[in-house]
Amino acid sequence: METIIKVASLQEMDRFAKTISEHVFPGAIVGLTGELGSGKTTFTKFLAAHLNINDTVTSPTFTILKVYPGKLPLYHMDVYRLEGIGYDYELDDFIYGSGVSVIEWASYIREMLPNEMLEIDISGNFDNERIIRVKGSGVYEKCIQALSH
Repeated sequence: METIIKVASLQEMDRFAKTISEHVFPGAIVGLTGELGSGKTTFTKFLAAHLNINDTVTSPTFTILKVYPGKLPLYHMDVYRLEGIGYDYELDDFIYGSGVSVIEWASYIREMLPNEMLEIDISGNFDNERIIRVKGSGVYEKCIQALSH
């Protein structure tokens, strides 16, 4: 199942993240793709806020993984530097853990990820307008249906 959403402001990105937050669960996997500066970390910051995470969420570009406690633990990964070597970092303990895994550049470790996950691709002209393509199956279909309304 797939839907496409236009987001024209930070407020709309926040509403998008809120809807996602209402449909994640322990073990949920959200794979993010999009060019540098497309809004992957911004989305993650909004999602974290809706999961009652009070820490300042920053990009884990150089640390690869940051863990934030909240209503559900948030495992925020940036695997940009791991293309083809993700297994070397033993991220599967987090990816298949009891929190919500948000993985920036998820396509770089696709072979490590399950078929059933929420995939979010962010693109746009970067004047705050984004086109967001959301795909998922199984347990993620309810989330996509909520986004479609």
